[in-house]
Amino acid sequence: MRRTRPSSGSGLLATSLDGPLLDALGALGPELRTAVATRLVRVEVPDGAAVVREGDRDRTMFVILDGVAEAVRGGVVVARMPPGQHFGELGLIVGEARAATVRAAPPLVLGALTREAYDDLAEREPRAALGLLELVISGLGLRLTEVTDSVGALLTERSLPRRTQIRVNVDGHDRQVPTGVTVGSLLAGHDGGTVVAALIDRRPVSLGARVTSPCTVEPLTTARGDGERILRRGLGLLLLEAARRVDPQVALRLGHSLGVGQRVQVAGRVRDELPALAAALEREMVALVAADVPVREELWHVDEARERFEEVEWREAVALLESWLEPMVPVATFGEVQALALEPPGPSAGALGGARVLAHGDELVLLYPPSVVARPPADGPDEALRAAGHVAALTGDQERFLDKLGITSVGAFNRACVTGNVGELIRVSEGYHEKRLSMIADAIAGRPATRIVVIAGPSSSGKTTFIKRLRVQLQVDGLRPHEVSLDDYYCDREATPRDEHGEYDFEAFEALRVELLAEHLTRLVAGDEVTTARYDFVTGRSDPAGGRTLRLGGGDLILLEGIHGLNPRLGALLPPGAAFTVFVCPLAQLPFDRLSRVHASDVRLLRRIVRDRHGRNLDATANLGRWPSVRRGERRHIFPYQHRAEAVFDTSLIYELSVLKVYAQRYLLEVPHGHPAYTAAFRLLRLLDRFVPIHPDHVPPTSILREFIGGGGFES
Repeated sequence: MRRTRPSSGSGLLATSLDGPLLDALGALGPELRTAVATRLVRVEVPDGAAVVREGDRDRTMFVILDGVAEAVRGGVVVARMPPGQHFGELGLIVGEARAATVRAAPPLVLGALTREAYDDLAEREPRAALGLLELVISGLGLRLTEVTDSVGALLTERSLPRRTQIRVNVDGHDRQVPTGVTVGSLLAGHDGGTVVAALIDRRPVSLGARVTSPCTVEPLTTARGDGERILRRGLGLLLLEAARRVDPQVALRLGHSLGVGQRVQVAGRVRDELPALAAALEREMVALVAADVPVREELWHVDEARERFEEVEWREAVALLESWLEPMVPVATFGEVQALALEPPGPSAGALGGARVLAHGDELVLLYPPSVVARPPADGPDEALRAAGHVAALTGDQERFLDKLGITSVGAFNRACVTGNVGELIRVSEGYHEKRLSMIADAIAGRPATRIVVIAGPSSSGKTTFIKRLRVQLQVDGLRPHEVSLDDYYCDREATPRDEHGEYDFEAFEALRVELLAEHLTRLVAGDEVTTARYDFVTGRSDPAGGRTLRLGGGDLILLEGIHGLNPRLGALLPPGAAFTVFVCPLAQLPFDRLSRVHASDVRLLRRIVRDRHGRNLDATANLGRWPSVRRGERRHIFPYQHRAEAVFDTSLIYELSVLKVYAQRYLLEVPHGHPAYTAAFRLLRLLDRFVPIHPDHVPPTSILREFIGGGGFES
């Protein structure tokens, strides 16, 4: 280093008071600032050279005039200081050993104030010395605040961050930001929809998560399915907090989704009290939204979390934590009700406005605001209440069955597996399916006018195996079923309608040759011999007489399968009184705690990923990319008509995610981290982590699960 001492009124004083030195000492005022500046020594430091070294005890304070100084402690760059900042204050004032090495990066120009110069300042200009001391203390206070704000981020890292300034790509733009900054602050002002969480390198995190390494940060909004799900979960957590404030004796449990809302089970109130409770809960939620109560995400030690959930009698969460592998548990709260944060907890309460709470029989219904509903109900609350009744009917039998087994949560299921009841769980689950199949077959056989059994359900529901097993049960009842697929009645590809993006819309009802289908079905029911249609998926051509030739005798039935099976437009084409309709879908799913449960759509997606990976040579990345389009088609063409079914077959198997985990975990790990599909892959991997694995050899060959993992008894 080369040092020079300027004379009063020239050199450093004359050239620097309007630049970085003004930034560093500006709070002192012109007179006092001049008194300090005249005692500075100009220091030039070449690139990479150390100004001070960790452990040294020299008593000089430095002001950065040009260049950038790096503070290094234990080999870690803990700070980068631009012109206008200062360092070495503690050495100057109290003689503390240097806490870090400070080096030039690039070359530095400094103003140095030695202890001798400071003593001279204190003797000749005591007001200036006192002002400088106050300035130093103020700067130390600001730095302490910054450190306090970052402690949470540092504690959650495996080691200290390697730098205090990092480069991140925020919503497509490169930025240099302080280590520990929250992603919420980085995404402030985003105008592409309500930001409910963020993606750090495609992984969903809460808006309070801190950035501690170079990464890509993107907003997660309600325009995406994951964002919509997070916002809905936030509404559920807000409802639980509202219930605690209204009456701590009321215990709520969030039930199955209704699409437009969610069922809410109530303990601690009788049926007649529910309308008043619903009104009180809605008022409290409005108050929480108006106050914009922040959501907190905390990390608890697993034993601490288990103790807390035992205290508040959240038995589902206690059971789940028995098989929790990580030492820490993420929880989220709007106040005093803590729930497992299995996904990011979402935004503060102010972004959750517009929800309604309605009484419905022995339950409540949480009605989502229109912003998080893919298809807002045309009839408003009345439609939501009808949906609640319908979903309760769809899932009721399976829920009662699971309750009798004592498997009322994911944690309870894991506990049963660990204690050695795997074989019994599988046998009882499969036996329940067989009993339900037999009941549906008996209902069909008990209606002699039935000649067509229409079967509909969304993707990966297990329709293929259901039809094979239903055939067997119908044959037991003395009937002869024949399969016909709606897919064979597609029109030529060139005649297929297109969607709003100009792509072929194969899921549109107009993609079917409905007149030909109606003619064939009418003639078959009348006893005529009919050669059915066939569609060639390779060439995209329809052959109106390329299928099997059929004639229905006295005990013959048509099993007609396709996504439009419950569409009333198809029903109008069928001969009156001749059809029996069945809806097939995995429905009832186990809860994790009082807030969260497994989503049936995730079960179907995992089934599809496993089946297509080894059966159709389609990897998880491609499948995840197609899934949003599949879901849009289901919401448009299948779920609006599920209530029209005369029978429902719930294809859920309580043990299936444990078996699918054996396959899906590896397939999902193949998804590249930088691919847009990685967000969904990461979420599904986290879901599978919550389940104890079961070896697939335990699955019987006739199980619906065999349709997806292979080795089924119905395979040719």
